[in-house]
Amino acid sequence: MTKDKDFKKLVRTRMLATGENYTTARSTLLAEHATPDQTAEAGNGPTADPQIEQFRTKTLRTFMPDGRITAIPTKRRALVVILIEVLKALDADKVYEEKELNGILGDFHPDFALLRRELIDYRLLERNSHTGQYWVNPNPPVHTGSQAQEMAGLEVFLR
Repeated sequence: MTKDKDFKKLVRTRMLATGENYTTARSTLLAEHATPDQTAEAGNGPTADPQIEQFRTKTLRTFMPDGRITAIPTKRRALVVILIEVLKALDADKVYEEKELNGILGDFHPDFALLRRELIDYRLLERNSHTGQYWVNPNPPVHTGSQAQEMAGLEVFLR
């Protein structure tokens, strides 16, 4: 949370006007008022808030020190960081059969079913339950409720 009183007032004003929670309103204001240097990193699109980047780095260092998941985080926000990292191993233009997807997710953690369910719950993956096919959601939806709080600021790490 910021210590700048004026910025807090701006965030709270936006919260009243839009009905957004503090985190969402803050992230939106930071994105709107960022300079071009802050929003573009070598042409790769928006960059993360330094606090979010620090959280992501610490989470990956704790739960994926060697690229494999050592433990599934119990905190949902940390889990989202892990899911986004796992999602990067999937080809966005490919349709996966369930067995193939399980193999890829199994390389990250033995509980591949949990990873698959969470990716689908966050709508980062889509599936056809009749054919057992999975693919990366090309247009992840705007999350609402608790998922919006868990995803806030981490969207910049999605492809």
